[in-house]
Amino acid sequence: MTAALEIDQVSHNFGRVHALKDVSLIVPRGGFTALLGVNGAGKTTLFSLITRLYNNSSGSIRVAGYDLRRQPVQALARLGVVFQSRAMDADLTVRQNLAYHASLHGIGRAEARERIAAVLAQVGLTEKAGDRVSALSGGQSRRAEIARALIHRPDILLLDEATVGLDVKSRAEVLALTRRLIAENGVSALWATHIMDEIQPDDDLVILHRGEVLRHGSAAEIAGKLGLTQAFLTLTGVAA
Repeated sequence: MTAALEIDQVSHNFGRVHALKDVSLIVPRGGFTALLGVNGAGKTTLFSLITRLYNNSSGSIRVAGYDLRRQPVQALARLGVVFQSRAMDADLTVRQNLAYHASLHGIGRAEARERIAAVLAQVGLTEKAGDRVSALSGGQSRRAEIARALIHRPDILLLDEATVGLDVKSRAEVLALTRRLIAENGVSALWATHIMDEIQPDDDLVILHRGEVLRHGSAAEIAGKLGLTQAFLTLTGVAA
């Protein structure tokens, strides 16, 4: 079975600045991969390449087996994206936002209604369907964006710092929701974060620093006897 996401030797430059250097990683189907790095490590740049906001200068990206350069329509159709910045129209209701997104994917109105009801139930926002996005709490807004990302039934979710700006309780709820979606739906996830508390010992973990992959393996193996925090600080050169 093909992986949900395969990134092979991808590099990207902004002028003379090397944002990413030969980055390679694989997100298996039905898997949760945490992409850990401090701000400026290259996480958002990598997400921008996967979603074709930028074109990578070298290497290859495959989504559910589809080459992003050669088969962009098929590849992008299998992505569900939750960017760090909010992407929903605050003046529209949750239902209207989801209906608009469904139409962009060519989903007919009758089927869209069914899918909207289903994804809102999954994220626990059925009762908020008629509320404007501006009226939602931070955590509810994030769950609505996850619902939007699920409406076209993607193979993989990309979540870029999805808990930024949320309180501890809301952060935990959004992360738990993502993990539950993987368990129940078989969808995969690439979860970018700079918060080590969001990573569990059995997670597949990629540590990205200054545009390079320093480690890729299980969080428990990478942490070893030092613990994840000390291992991360040591690998990134913050602590000896």
